[in-house]
Amino acid sequence: MSCINRQISYLRRQIPGFACEPGCHDCCGPVTASAEELARLPVKSEAEHDAALAEFNCVHLGPQGCTVYEERPLICRLFGTTPSLPCPRGRGPEEPVAAEVEQQVHRLIASTRQRLV
Repeated sequence: MSCINRQISYLRRQIPGFACEPGCHDCCGPVTASAEELARLPVKSEAEHDAALAEFNCVHLGPQGCTVYEERPLICRLFGTTPSLPCPRGRGPEEPVAAEVEQQVHRLIASTRQRLV
């Protein structure tokens, strides 16, 4: 396992989960991810990407929500867990993500080549 994959795995474990409002997909817009995170996701066609972007959605958003929820990128996991990326519907974990973990996620994102999911 590469150093970046180890960092991703560590950070994924540090970000608390919470129950989203059923039917809400406010955080499911186009996002970027590192090559290591993209390798965990199914490959989508250019037409699927174009259709998702036309709706300002993530290509992995399905009728019932995120189709790759367990493998979603760090930025998706961070959404709603920190004051800098709040859930617009007021949801979130009992304890927000630690500021240090949020900073580590942003540093990792800044240090890796990001591509549109």
